[in-house]
Amino acid sequence: MPDTQSLFLVRVEPLGQSFEAPDSLTILEAAAFANLRLPRSCRNGTCRTCLCKMTAGRVRYTIEWPGLSREEKAEGYILPCVAIAETDVVIEAPDAVELQQPSGQHRLRP
Repeated sequence: MPDTQSLFLVRVEPLGQSFEAPDSLTILEAAAFANLRLPRSCRNGTCRTCLCKMTAGRVRYTIEWPGLSREEKAEGYILPCVAIAETDVVIEAPDAVELQQPSGQHRLRP
């Protein structure tokens, strides 16, 4: 059976940049491959440094219960360090930064 993965588009506002996020990487990891830096620290869903609001889309988590309250989850907040896109996603991450791109590409290669 061929190894298949799904790719979803993640748009980061207000930066206005988008990148592909395969279902094998967290949103934080996929952003790094696309030369975008999202706020981060622990990378395991506990410190909340990467907390941002998802305004469109759906994610699943790599851990059973990320460091979010029920209210935060209901309001659309996610932790990109442990969130995997299940659909195209739009996030509000005001502190996101586009890094220098040596290759000039935003696409992941499978």
